[in-house]
Amino acid sequence: MNKLVLFAAVSVLVFPFGASAQTTINAQQFAEKVAVSDMFEIESGKLAQQKGKNAEVKKFGEQMVQDHTKTTTELKELVSSGKVKAASPTAMDSEHQDKLKQLQSASADQFDSAYASAQVKAHEDAVTLFRNYSTSGENADLKNWAAKTLPALQQHLQHANSLTGAAPTTGSSTR
Repeated sequence: MNKLVLFAAVSVLVFPFGASAQTTINAQQFAEKVAVSDMFEIESGKLAQQKGKNAEVKKFGEQMVQDHTKTTTELKELVSSGKVKAASPTAMDSEHQDKLKQLQSASADQFDSAYASAQVKAHEDAVTLFRNYSTSGENADLKNWAAKTLPALQQHLQHANSLTGAAPTTGSSTR
């Protein structure tokens, strides 16, 4: 029962873009959401590398650290170049800090499943956010970057979906 509760809590809370991704957001809001989510992806990816039992979960965590570090760098370059008028947050908001704490407190047996589910939800929401901004965003440079970044996020979503089947194993087999 505790596994189910943790699974549900992490699944629902990881990436709160569902409602806001459906509405038009400005460049500042988009940049903030991306920066905070990247911070969360990097930190939870590091955690997956440490706590994950399944080799695929660990590998995915490593990929999330690499890929989201890259998008963080690209976004910072857009902002520092003046092409995007936005202030980048320097720390996760309390909501994302709480989500990370939930993953940190997951038992070893619960972690892989909780992480995989969180990644599916996070990337479903990220794909929606980036797709929406790439088609209706107000800043041309940020809009182009969102469109360029979208395929990688779609690949992350496909990979995360495959982990939901692999995550319950103890690393003896992968999908």
